[in-house]
Amino acid sequence: MSFTLAIVGRPNVGKSTLFNRLVGKKLALVDDQPGVTRDLREGEARLGDLRFTAIDSAGLEDVSDDSLQGRMRRLTERAVEMADICLFVIDAREGVTAQDQIFADILRRKNAHVILVANKAEGRAAEAGLLEAYALGLGEPLRISAEHGEGMGELYHMLRPIAAELARHAEDHGPEIDVDVEDEDEDDEAAGTGPRQPTRERPLQIAVIGRPNAGKSTLINRILGEERLLTGPEAGITRDAISVRADFLGTPVRIFDTAGMRKRAKISDKLEKLSVADGLRAVRFAEVVVILLDVGIPFEQQDLRIADLAEREGRAVVLAANKWDLEPDKSEKLKALRESFERLLPQLRGAPLVTVSAKTGKGLDRLHAAILKAHEVWNRRITTARLNQWLAAMTEAHPPPAPGGRRIKLRYITQVKTRPPAFVVMCNQADKLPESYKRYLVNGLRDDFDMPGTPLRLTFRDQGDSNPFKDRKFHTPSRLRKHLGRTARKS
Repeated sequence: MSFTLAIVGRPNVGKSTLFNRLVGKKLALVDDQPGVTRDLREGEARLGDLRFTAIDSAGLEDVSDDSLQGRMRRLTERAVEMADICLFVIDAREGVTAQDQIFADILRRKNAHVILVANKAEGRAAEAGLLEAYALGLGEPLRISAEHGEGMGELYHMLRPIAAELARHAEDHGPEIDVDVEDEDEDDEAAGTGPRQPTRERPLQIAVIGRPNAGKSTLINRILGEERLLTGPEAGITRDAISVRADFLGTPVRIFDTAGMRKRAKISDKLEKLSVADGLRAVRFAEVVVILLDVGIPFEQQDLRIADLAEREGRAVVLAANKWDLEPDKSEKLKALRESFERLLPQLRGAPLVTVSAKTGKGLDRLHAAILKAHEVWNRRITTARLNQWLAAMTEAHPPPAPGGRRIKLRYITQVKTRPPAFVVMCNQADKLPESYKRYLVNGLRDDFDMPGTPLRLTFRDQGDSNPFKDRKFHTPSRLRKHLGRTARKS
């Protein structure tokens, strides 16, 4: 089970001490002076058999302007919105303050899973504060001492059912990936006949990602046929990864609109970094990722990073060049786009590249067809017989190298998974096979089995020397002669 846990509360209530206790290291600075923590700090935490990401946040201040404290508060509120579970920490010895009341109201609106934690609760001095905590309306307070490790067992028992619920939700709403290939009938050419068709119960899941102001929300509104998502000329309007269901030209889909992804990482852009993390989570929930480019400034560095992320996550990819209605010389621009795509994104060679106008709706039919094609290829399955015929032809046309005078032998290939397609090649000297030859085989798979653009996983497994007598001790020549003599006399 994996989830995100945000630790929030007023300054100096022991948030960083609790964070350090959960991650098992002194990652966060701890001091009696309030306001030591300003940025968000993440760490891999564990509690019993639970593994999760803990986020230590700045102390909540009742400030809403653009001062440092105001920016810190907005940053913490974004962490609360994104987290799966929120620990609201109060100081049991000080009791409930007016600030605690304000922030409890905020937490009820922003996060579904809030656990009220009364820290520094050891001893009788905390009894009055524990009773006051019930007035916050967040349920029974959990009594802990982060400094001494008290109450961690109770915290585990509160987290475990929520973690199980989150895991079930992720399983229900997340895509099936790395699906094992079932036993096949070698004579059945229908083995690769395509994916499960999307239904209203299990719609096709699409994430629309790209740089700010590329037109992602406008495009989704056009698909929906209504102004569901906020749009405008300003960059960075969308903060959350919002999912909406729609009927896209007859195909049931669930579309994730994500925040724009930029490359700056200044302190003033911390909100944006959280939004990007939310977008990355949307990519992991998608089956097809639509990378939306601004045709006026396509394939900037951040576009390439986004495309590479989608490929590494193993999702089907479609590139869409938006604002095509503003382009004066369309034929020359399309030619330049294709040339840049092939040169800058060789790992996605052949992926669909379509032109659209989110403003006018032109090109949506091409986008729909490209998404369905990418999804079908992502699910494609090829029989072992066809794969081995192909491998024999590939090695005959271009034999593997012979490092140290020993020829590398590729003996057998089979598909082991789909979503994305994954193949295993049995061979000898797998560690000595050069990357250039691996790329030769991957490109051959794309071309010969019509699998453009989709991420392909090709693994080489060392089978060693196939000589069955490799480890046997042979007779010495004298014993061999005696053995041959006895055989001759018997005959």
